Amino acid sequence: MRALVINMGVATERMGVMAAQLDALGIAWERLEAVTPATLEPPEGDPVWHRWQRPMRVTEMALCASHVAAWRRVIALDAPCLVLEDDAVLSTRLPALLEAVAGLAEVEHLSLETRGRRKLVARAPHLAAPIRRLWQDRTGSAAYVVRPEGARKLIAAAARAGAPSDALISSAPGLRSWQADPALAVQLDICGRYGVPQAIPTKSLIDAVAKPPVAALTPAVRRAYRARRIAAQLAMGGRLVRHALDGTRREVQPEGPWVDLSAR
Repeated sequence: MRALVINMGVATERMGVMAAQLDALGIAWERLEAVTPATLEPPEGDPVWHRWQRPMRVTEMALCASHVAAWRRVIALDAPCLVLEDDAVLSTRLPALLEAVAGLAEVEHLSLETRGRRKLVARAPHLAAPIRRLWQDRTGSAAYVVRPEGARKLIAAAARAGAPSDALISSAPGLRSWQADPALAVQLDICGRYGVPQAIPTKSLIDAVAKPPVAALTPAVRRAYRARRIAAQLAMGGRLVRHALDGTRREVQPEGPWVDLSAR
């Protein structure tokens, strides 16, 4: 399975770490130039970026657009792909899992990571791989597998309303999502929580831009954001009720060993 690595041209150290991990794991990969606020299309003022539950940073818009570009590449390749942001830390168990899920057509999207929050997952695992049905995620888009069928659903969702990439994935209508259990990836900034070696220091590129001031919005716009937020919370509550018997909310734990980059 091919990996697609979303990376900004200036982030050479991050790309070096990703290339070293993927080469060590024997995973073929290609780099995708990340969208930046300067190259964002459609531009920041387009209505599609203002239909989510709160005002978005332009850096969040750019990351969402980067993932859309990755989904388009998946469709062009007509094969499931591993999509990675350039701050993912990978377990050496990943290649075996990719092989196990490559032929599972029902797995349209597979989250590989954990990020310190509980997820709503099936109590029973898949019979053919260490994965569980994922009904509600809350955060993280740094490492996942997506099939062309899933990529089409995600692109359609993004065309209706842009959102932070992890929120868009977790709320895309009809997307059949699964969770690796144990998780086989974490982001650099959360390595300390799980005792995972952190190859390089990191800081959030999303947070480099301040949150848009809500006070500057008109009352009507604020009410529209609030209504969408409430609707999303009700939808999450509905999923909890529907899966009260066959699901469980828990923090999925990661498992190594992790790719050794000490000799890099």
